[in-house]
Amino acid sequence: MPGPRKRLFYCDHHTFPLPAGHRFPARKYALLRAALEAGGSYELQPAPLAEAETIALAHDAEYVRQFLDGTVDPKIMRRIGFPWSQQLARRTLASVGGTLAAAADALDTGFGGNLAGGTHHAHRAEGSGFCVFNDLAVATLALRREGRVRRAAVLDLDVHQGDGTASIFSGDADVLTISLHGENNFPFRKQSSRVDIGLPDGVGNEEYLRRLSDVLPGVVEFRPEILFYQSGVDGLAADRLGRLALSHAGLMERDRAVFEIVKLYGIPVVVTLGGGYADPIGLTVEAHANTFRTAAEVLGQG
Repeated sequence: MPGPRKRLFYCDHHTFPLPAGHRFPARKYALLRAALEAGGSYELQPAPLAEAETIALAHDAEYVRQFLDGTVDPKIMRRIGFPWSQQLARRTLASVGGTLAAAADALDTGFGGNLAGGTHHAHRAEGSGFCVFNDLAVATLALRREGRVRRAAVLDLDVHQGDGTASIFSGDADVLTISLHGENNFPFRKQSSRVDIGLPDGVGNEEYLRRLSDVLPGVVEFRPEILFYQSGVDGLAADRLGRLALSHAGLMERDRAVFEIVKLYGIPVVVTLGGGYADPIGLTVEAHANTFRTAAEVLGQG
């Protein structure tokens, strides 16, 4: 008999106010949850709230305190791109908590998923680009603190470089950071991941998948005890901020390549979201949903 369905954690029930016309696609999270609930492949649970002390493993404790109590520098909030609110603070704690819970699931079952997170632009002492705290870094360091892993890898396939993740783990030999991104896209001041693949504008499926196939063997060679997969879908041709030309089929082949590698080598994988800014928003939702559908197909539901 098949085992229990794998879990996904969500935080879209924590809504937060945004100005009219704001370009952050807040609606995609609830739409994605609804799409995956209809598919029946996963059990969906609300994400727990991360604790400030755990977040401070990856971030300056004063920055954490100031964000949570609303005294953070307005300049930092402008770089983040959201107006501060108590609702935003709670949603942020849930987003990080979802990745922490998914990481525990990954070590227990081989797979964990968060329908949020992937907030890779957050640096140690400040956020940026719609990212407040770096859930990928927090979860990695929390697992290390608990003695559950020593070596971890972060595979970032968002179209924007994972600059915050790269900076937090700069010089850390036990964390492999890989970023495959648009060279001419945000952030315009890149950081140094262990492996950076910068792509020119307009790259399509064939070239993208070739470059991905070049870096995946390095994940295996590193022998990570867990892989965090930042599965942003803003490389989609219809994305307003992406500047690449991937199709839904191309993104699914991307995801399949990642999941087949972790299955073949028995690497526990945590899947987080990332960017996705297509218009209409349904194109982004479909791309994100396809990532989890592909995971269920390749890795199994039980």
